[in-house]
Amino acid sequence: MAAGTENLSEKMVHPAVKPLSDLLGTWKGEGEGFFPTISSFNYSEELQFTHSSKKPVIAYSQKTWNLKSGQPMHSESGYWRPKPDGTIEVVIAQSTGLVEVQKGTFDMKEGVVKLKSELVGNASKVKEITRVFKVENCELSYVVEMATSLTDLQPHLRASLKKL
Repeated sequence: MAAGTENLSEKMVHPAVKPLSDLLGTWKGEGEGFFPTISSFNYSEELQFTHSSKKPVIAYSQKTWNLKSGQPMHSESGYWRPKPDGTIEVVIAQSTGLVEVQKGTFDMKEGVVKLKSELVGNASKVKEITRVFKVENCELSYVVEMATSLTDLQPHLRASLKKL
């Protein structure tokens, strides 16, 4: 990085977003999905965390493709609102029509964001969703757990991504 560039980019990050600035950018990698009621599957994925320095919010988008065929599988987008006390509010709209309102915590010294659904809307079967993101050694990994009307909370998705 050129001399002075780091300070310039730090000034361009809203103070509320600064603790999560390691997430900003585009991440690509692979994941796997599984659940008792579906066949397991593998996917490639791209996550983007973007930010306007004038707003205390991070825009989030995610897209997945079938690992073998390259066909689009799933997408979602939303907003992450970190608070100075280490809590975070997240809203996500999925391409399936399902929406999530999540609350949680972040500790970027540990590189962890933990989210739990406060509301899962427009879902006939999904009752709860949790997401845990971890940034470690220039890699972003996550686990998504889900509970439905037929199953207790259990792992559904996991992936590992590298920043581009």
